[in-house]
Amino acid sequence: MFVTRFAPSPTGYLHRGHAFSALTAFEAARAAGGRFLLRIEDIDATRCRPAFEDAIYEDLAWLGIEWETPVRRQSDHLDDYQAALAALTADHLTYRCFKTRKELAQAAASAPHDAAEVHRGAALPAAEEAARLAAGDPFAWRLSLDAAETALAGRPLSFLEQGAGPGGEQGRVPADPAQSGGDIVLARKDVGVAYHLAVVVDDALQGVTHVIRGQDLFEATHVQRLLQALLDLPTPTYRHHRLLTGPDGKRFAKRDKAKTLRDLRARGVSAAELRAELGFE
Repeated sequence: MFVTRFAPSPTGYLHRGHAFSALTAFEAARAAGGRFLLRIEDIDATRCRPAFEDAIYEDLAWLGIEWETPVRRQSDHLDDYQAALAALTADHLTYRCFKTRKELAQAAASAPHDAAEVHRGAALPAAEEAARLAAGDPFAWRLSLDAAETALAGRPLSFLEQGAGPGGEQGRVPADPAQSGGDIVLARKDVGVAYHLAVVVDDALQGVTHVIRGQDLFEATHVQRLLQALLDLPTPTYRHHRLLTGPDGKRFAKRDKAKTLRDLRARGVSAAELRAELGFE
């Protein structure tokens, strides 16, 4: 059974780029006679808002997209992510990183080669770590690439790309987790999970067979493939699609206050007109 998903974060209103991605996944599922899931990725409690989540449902319904219920909301399943983090920690694949964003930025600026090098680290000495924990210092759980490479020694990783990466990557692509920025954050002291870990756990639990998303997330696939291997999870087939851009050539993004679907509706644009503009009619 073909199973795919659209997984927006309720941190703003959906725009044309979101519509293109959602319709691409929805139409692929429909063409394959498969299932289309909607997932709400709301682990960022400081930016996610109920009003934005409600708007997601309204906008997708307006586009004519149908999805299965109940919708999986990440904030309702933090125990699943904690279990995955505990499994990685039990296998000595994680460590607490106490470096601040400022310290990491300074280290990156002085890195002699690739900034990703500065994100490779290790646990502090036990006494120092205990002291910092007792002081309540913030930290992030990071995945140790060095430990992961040792654990998977002699086991090459790859993923199947049916779309295309930003460099035209297609077919069987070798996974290079270092492309994702070194020792990625899996969780923070005050947040039970970070993006990469939540995504691979969700896709496995929901039986997602095909991940259809924009090329901006292509590099993330490398480290997500690594997490799948470390957690013994299935690997979906990937289809990365082109990014929709505006008249200025820049891709639509929430931070740029791109025209939202709500704005288009208010100006009298119909769903049929937008679908046609995006190439779906």
